[in-house]
Amino acid sequence: MSRGIEPGRAVVPDALRKRAGGRRLRFWKMAAAGNDFVLVDSEVSRPQALARRLCGRREGVGADGLLVARRVAGGVTLRYFNADGSVAFCGNGTRCAAWWAFVRGWAGRRMRLWTSAGVIAAQVDGRERVTLAMPEPKGLRLGLALRLLGRRFVAHLVDTGVPHAVVPVPELTDFPVSEFGRAIRRHRVFGRAGVNVDFVCRTGRALCLRTYERGVEDETWACGTGAVAAAVVGWKLGWVRPPVMVRVRSGQTLTVSFQAEGDSAQDVRLSGPAQIVFSGEVEL
Repeated sequence: MSRGIEPGRAVVPDALRKRAGGRRLRFWKMAAAGNDFVLVDSEVSRPQALARRLCGRREGVGADGLLVARRVAGGVTLRYFNADGSVAFCGNGTRCAAWWAFVRGWAGRRMRLWTSAGVIAAQVDGRERVTLAMPEPKGLRLGLALRLLGRRFVAHLVDTGVPHAVVPVPELTDFPVSEFGRAIRRHRVFGRAGVNVDFVCRTGRALCLRTYERGVEDETWACGTGAVAAAVVGWKLGWVRPPVMVRVRSGQTLTVSFQAEGDSAQDVRLSGPAQIVFSGEVEL
């Protein structure tokens, strides 16, 4: 039985109904601090293609990525696909799936989700609020000098479930995130797979963050793994102490908490909003 009332039903574009007579697939549009997702609870044969179709901003539902959730004994299995169909781990997407699973009655306030980053524990803190136990940050490399597009940057690399290059900048309001994010994302120092790119600046005891995400290949309005990366790097640079408030492009705030154990961050947790925006159906 559902524990909540869904906000509405979608009017789906005709382009998504073009395969008359096909199986109808129900989906939920979800949002987390500015990231948005399409969630389905049915196994699909070509999830990469479905991600590209549904995540399109013009002829699709529109989203940063696709979440495929299945109920299993002891929790939920969750597969995540970026808008371009590539496989990844997504912190905000996993928080959305946890809220959805709670609302749908699949799990209680505490649950486990099986993801590409391993088994992730989640806790529903209140209405549309979820905390996630994140993967332990690894591969930290500070002070990578980059020169591109006529400018010099210093990047700090860390993997928080996916690799991130955290790049401090003086201000973010007018910073060309897409232009420089695209260039840094594919910089040779980060190898063929590239990285997500987080441009960050200090504001008092908090951080402001704007992220260029690989797999979306553009700026997104939030990034959970990016918020964790920025918080860990900010702590290593002496800017902040946990818990760290991270304000993202949407204007909303994510909270990153962790235990500082010597030179490493342990028991990392990501907290913030997660909501069901609407639901609808498409023809497969």
